[in-house]
Amino acid sequence: MYTLEDFRVMPFEKKCDVITFSGNYLSQRTLSDCKVFLYFTDGFFIEVFYSPRYQKVLMINAFEKTLGLEPYLDRISLADLGV
Repeated sequence: MYTLEDFRVMPFEKKCDVITFSGNYLSQRTLSDCKVFLYFTDGFFIEVFYSPRYQKVLMINAFEKTLGLEPYLDRISLADLGV
């Protein structure tokens, strides 16, 4: 179990492991040329910004405030997450 702060200071490869093995996929959206995948784990949300053009993850953003979910609200239900 990790806190948001623990996750934020992890090396990139470790963040990828946490997302792959512990993250619960919720939704995705498109932002410019990126696909943004939304995950939930250990009480916080994680966005993975992926570039299909370059075939790589450009950025990982983690947050816990539901305000960050605004771009996804028309696509997801939080009922099963207990938040």
